[in-house]
Amino acid sequence: MENIKAVLEALILAAEAPLALEKICLILENVEKAEVKKNIEQLIAEYNDRQSGICLVEVAGGFQFRTRPELSPWVKKLKGTKPASLSPAALETLAIVAYRQPIVKAEIEDIRGVDVSAPLKGLLEKKLVRIVGRKDVPGKPIIYGTTKKFLEVFNLNDLSGLPTLREMKELNEHQESIEDPSKS
Repeated sequence: MENIKAVLEALILAAEAPLALEKICLILENVEKAEVKKNIEQLIAEYNDRQSGICLVEVAGGFQFRTRPELSPWVKKLKGTKPASLSPAALETLAIVAYRQPIVKAEIEDIRGVDVSAPLKGLLEKKLVRIVGRKDVPGKPIIYGTTKKFLEVFNLNDLSGLPTLREMKELNEHQESIEDPSKS
């Protein structure tokens, strides 16, 4: 293939969601997977080296072009709107689903101590949570899990990228020491 990097850029840019390496290899039939991966890694490095306005990232099991996070103030001005935010109830519900999936609504409610119908409905509408099946118990309750869009929104390649409870505790302690230096 003459200019594999140009083809890779075009494919990734044209894709509506992160483009998986396997899918790229299906399209580029005569190019070895290792060669495709090497060229993608070179593209990532090239975009990072030149500190372009866009970067190529691996997210949600694929590759996607994104604007550099540090340029978000200008992008927000262009868009003229704030990104959709989640209520504290929706964030708590989403965190429980992310860390405990697959999970049923009753288990989420046991953890939160309140009804989660509204936040769960909103998360389903935003396509951050999906129905993954039904539990084989009386009443056959719906089982929930996160989506690829969840991974995209939170800039994760897979669920192993979620912070551990230990990391969360350390981050919280660090934040508290910044807010109240006497605790250090």
